[in-house]
Amino acid sequence: MFELLEIILPYIKGLWTLPWIGIGFGITLLLSRIFNPQKIDKTMKKIGLIILYIFVPLLLFRIFIGVNFHEDEIYFSLVCILVFTLMYIIAFFFAQYKIHRIHLDTEKQAKFLKTVLTNQGRSSAFIGGSMLAIAEWSVYAAIYMSIGAIFLFALIPYLLAYLHKKESQNDTEKIQALPWYLRLFPWYLLMFALSAIFLHVGIDLSPGSFGEYTIPFDFITSLTIPAALYYVGAGIHPRDLHIKEMKRIFTLQINNKSYTNWTGIRAIIFLTVLLTPLITLAIFGSLLGLSLISTAWFSVIIINSILPITSTNMFLLPYGIDKKITALSVTWTTIICVPIVVFLIFIFTQYL
Repeated sequence: MFELLEIILPYIKGLWTLPWIGIGFGITLLLSRIFNPQKIDKTMKKIGLIILYIFVPLLLFRIFIGVNFHEDEIYFSLVCILVFTLMYIIAFFFAQYKIHRIHLDTEKQAKFLKTVLTNQGRSSAFIGGSMLAIAEWSVYAAIYMSIGAIFLFALIPYLLAYLHKKESQNDTEKIQALPWYLRLFPWYLLMFALSAIFLHVGIDLSPGSFGEYTIPFDFITSLTIPAALYYVGAGIHPRDLHIKEMKRIFTLQINNKSYTNWTGIRAIIFLTVLLTPLITLAIFGSLLGLSLISTAWFSVIIINSILPITSTNMFLLPYGIDKKITALSVTWTTIICVPIVVFLIFIFTQYL
């Protein structure tokens, strides 16, 4: 039994995991022809929660249990906080710039600002989780994912709640847009990470310390990456891949004097796919060139900067963000960014 698991393990790690995105898309496309797409979506949401609450925390526990959390890891944690802060500052000023370029009334300005800010949040747990399969990056990717969860499920909803209350005429109105299990998730995830760090100090639970009995645990946690990437592929809806919509998103004839949903979608795609990654690349590429950061730091930060928008943003609709813009931005950044992420992972692992 253990011998079989050892044979399978290399094929659910590293670059071997990336094709699961295509497998997820293909199988869901086939199932949508047979079953009701809405039922498939509901099933996939349940699968996503299982991955988030069982597989991802166990994988982080396995990664942190085998490392010494010293200065390098602490410094990288601080850098991650700065990176996320920078990302949302970029989103804020970009939204303000776009608001001044197009004609929006006061109510639409607030909605546009909140929609842009929200959709700067990236899919660190699913697509970003593919970096956990690269041994040299796994610790840094896990740190980035943990801090990202706090921003996505704690700080940004708090900011949106503040903005919503500020613009609402009913001061007593209180919205809990995120369900309790997503509000709990960042602290639940940190509990596993911190437990592993503290246990590592006092007990040797690193891989191999219990001989062959660590193989099943390694196998179960390694399943996280292909499962998460399958989930990402399954989340790409074929119904959004219409030629008319592609023309509306990628048309060169953009009217900056009027506002439509497509104006917002194009703006968010530009922000997430081009502007934020290029600014991040300029900053951390310079630091890498000066040998102030390692190639592992650089790789994790750059790839995370171009991840597609997380689908969990749809839970934040009660705070007054635009539903159609958010839904299509999630879909199209996934379609655009996933091939880029796959390409960057291959290039960085081979040449950096």
